[in-house]
Amino acid sequence: MSTNKLSKETELRLADFFNNSIDPKLMAKTLRKVNYLLALSVMRESQILEDEKISLENGFYWLNELAEILNPYLDSEC
Repeated sequence: MSTNKLSKETELRLADFFNNSIDPKLMAKTLRKVNYLLALSVMRESQILEDEKISLENGFYWLNELAEILNPYLDSEC
């Protein structure tokens, strides 16, 4: 996990984006859909380089983490 800090401007822009620009449930649903399509395409691709697989696995993990933050999929209220 990276320990780099975001600049104050970046934090404000991200907060504004997530608070005013998008619906968290829709964004979480979109992230999950993109992750599904990404995983499906990787599984079907037989000649992908090992470095790309690792990068895609990391991207898959972090997109799912973001989706869970926006709208927990296994929330008891769902």
